[in-house]
Amino acid sequence: MKKIFSNTRGSLRLFFVGFAMGSADVVPGVSGGTIAFIFGVFEELVFSIKKISGDVLRSVLRLQIRKAIKDTPFGFLIPLAVGIFTAIFSLSSVISSLLQNHPVYIWSFFLGLMIASIWIVKDRVVKWNSKIYFSLLLGALFAYLLVGLVPVETPATLFAFFLSGMVAICAMILPGVSGSFLLIMLGKYSQVLSAVVNREYIILLTVVLGAVVGLALFSRVLSWLFEKYHDLVVAALTGLMIGALRKIWPWKEVVETRINSHGVEVPLTEINYLPPSIDTQVIYAVGFMLLAVVIMFYLDSLQVVDEDSKK
Repeated sequence: MKKIFSNTRGSLRLFFVGFAMGSADVVPGVSGGTIAFIFGVFEELVFSIKKISGDVLRSVLRLQIRKAIKDTPFGFLIPLAVGIFTAIFSLSSVISSLLQNHPVYIWSFFLGLMIASIWIVKDRVVKWNSKIYFSLLLGALFAYLLVGLVPVETPATLFAFFLSGMVAICAMILPGVSGSFLLIMLGKYSQVLSAVVNREYIILLTVVLGAVVGLALFSRVLSWLFEKYHDLVVAALTGLMIGALRKIWPWKEVVETRINSHGVEVPLTEINYLPPSIDTQVIYAVGFMLLAVVIMFYLDSLQVVDEDSKK
């Protein structure tokens, strides 16, 4: 009974971690990989993806089905995946509406999440030195420049959706790099979000297939980097999160717009600014930011407790 309860508790925890990852991945500028990193499932996720696309796939091709089933980490992947997709399908319309109607408040909340995440993730580096700080700086500079790029418009073809899925999924599992933001850069965010809301399953399946291929390739590279250069990689990922703060800053002024493929006017170029005075909006925004910080540190404390209980 105790074992069953423990397994159930672990599955529920993975479900909620997946739900948090899916919620983050819906939002441009926020990475589900950050959530996975904070909760200590990031490296296991990368290893599991590598295993599925390697040993398990080879067993399936050789018709060794029992071995494939035995080697598949169902206990880890299923609750995590269910949580991710539950969040994506249940929160897409809600988050889309919040971003449209209350952008300052929702971005303030996500800014708080990211700031707390940076503080938490930096402690994953075992020993800081000049090389580690340089890796941090490069990551921050790369992300800062990336989020400042102007979005492009790509054709709404299945091949374009496939390639977008490959690119975006690599970012979605990286802390600090938002898959949703890369979809925006590729001109695919609104199209994919619309496909989720309207249940356009052909488009969604194409994006998922692209994501599967992207994960199979990228997980091997990332797994090797973690094994050989752990601290450098963690520092670079922390830098990516720092640079990404440029995108999440709540107060923006639109200086240029464009007409997207649906004939809707959307922002093309934005600049960040400080609010000229402390008014009610600023007070509420700071409140949402602090709430997010408290939530992240509380969740991180639960992770520490959970790790201690395993010893």
